Amino acid sequence: MTNRDRSARGMRKAGAARNAAPETAAAAAATAPARPEDGPLRRFAGYVVKRAYMAIQADFQEELAKLELRIATFSALMLIIDRPDMTQSQLAAALSIERSGVVLIVDELEGRELITRNKAPNDRRSYQLRATLAGRRLGEKAVAACAAHEARMLGALSEAERETLMRLLEKIEIAGA
Repeated sequence: MTNRDRSARGMRKAGAARNAAPETAAAAAATAPARPEDGPLRRFAGYVVKRAYMAIQADFQEELAKLELRIATFSALMLIIDRPDMTQSQLAAALSIERSGVVLIVDELEGRELITRNKAPNDRRSYQLRATLAGRRLGEKAVAACAAHEARMLGALSEAERETLMRLLEKIEIAGA
């Protein structure tokens, strides 16, 4: 069996557990057999975080695809809704991506009439971004989809465990900055 086959099998198992009732998913996670194929790697936090990220990302992409969004376009739209008139440079900084990458995302959102791009009054070289009514409505649907996604993915955790997880992930992010 190739690594790709093992990975696909693992993702299918994760998907089955994710789609099960919360108590069933929690029980499955608690009784899941050790994986001999990657056991030596499971002692490294980075590896376990990567595997968790892969499961979260796959589920989130699937959820956003129903709204014809990608993670990048969802993220940009949420920031633009939250901060009307932010510039493309500010969006790039907030997303930690190159400005050239933001142009592609903004072009896609603008092409779908989810945002408008207008010259900044004080700087003719800058563009301000603002969500349209359609963009705000899609944003509301996307937030609901994100909440459903998080409920599925984090359903086995208590509220206290979720808060602890978020605090710990933020600490790791800060340490890496």
